[in-house]
Amino acid sequence: MKYFLIFLFAAFTAYAQNDSTQKNSHWQHSLVAGVNVTQMSLTDWAAGGESALSYSSVVEGKSVQDLETTTWSNTYKLAYGQTRLGSKPLRKTDDKIEFESVLTYKVGTIINPYISATLKTQFDVGYKYDDAAGTKTLVSRFWAPAYLTQAVGIGYQPISQIKTRLGAALREVRTKFGYMETNKTEGGIESVTDAQLSFSDNLLFTGKLELFSAFDKFNLWIVRSDNTLAAKVSNIVTVTINVQFINDANVQARTQIKEVLALGIVYTFI
Repeated sequence: MKYFLIFLFAAFTAYAQNDSTQKNSHWQHSLVAGVNVTQMSLTDWAAGGESALSYSSVVEGKSVQDLETTTWSNTYKLAYGQTRLGSKPLRKTDDKIEFESVLTYKVGTIINPYISATLKTQFDVGYKYDDAAGTKTLVSRFWAPAYLTQAVGIGYQPISQIKTRLGAALREVRTKFGYMETNKTEGGIESVTDAQLSFSDNLLFTGKLELFSAFDKFNLWIVRSDNTLAAKVSNIVTVTINVQFINDANVQARTQIKEVLALGIVYTFI
């Protein structure tokens, strides 16, 4: 199945490139970068507390080629952040590398077949800290784990702001710690829903819901949800709240939740 999807993706890509030369079509690109920095220093502060330093940065981009018979959409999101509290060393608070490529073949108005490939991993090592014992345990690093999913199926877009797709998928998970490397590959069903809703000129919601279930564990679903509400204060200053949910019993039994409220500088390059 893996090589079939690779072959199918290459075939669609070649067709799209050939179509672009004939139709004289062009790519549409967008690139947005943001950074947030917080610093607090306390000296002989009677009320107590600790000095703190934190920062976070994010880069999001999209490249879309919309032709007469195909649409090829490529998105990526890179994020990294750290924080320091008191005399403790810097600790990672955000670390993300995500790429997604979806090629859709237009046969109808709202329902069309697609093939896709997604990659999720991180830049830096990650630790689980035990401050009481003064220890830390390595839990992740670059490309460990790395999640690669390839899928083929049907996409549905009832309105321009919401699109969803459902298909058969091949999910590969790679982990490596020291000299030990493990690779796990499983076939299953994947569903991905994207939403981008504008409530006003300065208020935008973007959300993504991803579901995956292996064929041999069909009652066990992996759920990932990433939701951001952004309020534009000025041309470069934006307030954002981001909430992420991950429910993956392969990692841990309880649902992982991450919430970030930030005021920072966001600049649109293209």
